[in-house]
Amino acid sequence: MPRRSCRSSTGAQAQGMSLLEMLLVIALIAMVGLVTAGMFSRGMAGMQLRSAGKEIANQLRATRAEAIARGSVQRFLIEPRQRRWEAAAGRRGTWPEQVQVDFEGAAQLQPAAGQGVIEFHPDGGASGGRIVLRRGDARWRINVGWLTGEVTSGPERAQ
Repeated sequence: MPRRSCRSSTGAQAQGMSLLEMLLVIALIAMVGLVTAGMFSRGMAGMQLRSAGKEIANQLRATRAEAIARGSVQRFLIEPRQRRWEAAAGRRGTWPEQVQVDFEGAAQLQPAAGQGVIEFHPDGGASGGRIVLRRGDARWRINVGWLTGEVTSGPERAQ
C-alpha cells in the first residue's frame, strides 16, 4: 500500500506514521508506566514499614524516659494480632494491616495470650525484648536491651 505524502511550501515531502508504529509507541509507553508503578508501590511498602517501625521504637523510648522521670515501672504493651500497641501516659497506636509483627519478650510478663509486654524500670533498665515488623521480604527490627533499656531500631539485613 503506497504512502500518501504531501508537499510543504518548501517542497520537502512529509510522511505520516503507520498504525503499527503508533501501536508500538503506545505499547512502549504502557510498559514504562507499569515498571514505574511497580517501583513506586515497592517504595511505598518500604516507607510504610519504616514509618511503623520508627513509631514503635519512639514509643518504646518515650516509655523508658517516662519510667526514669516518674521513678516507677512503666510498661509497653503490644498485641500483634490486633495490630495495636499501648505505651506509657496512655499513648496508643496501630500499624497498617499489610505489616505483620512478631514479638519476643519475657513470657512471665504477658498479661494474656497474644499480648507482649516490655517493662522499663526507673534506673533505665528493661525486661528486654525484640519486635520484628515484616512486609513481604522486607523486615524492620527493634531491640530493647534488658540491662540498659536501650532501644535500637533499623532494617533487618537478609542472611
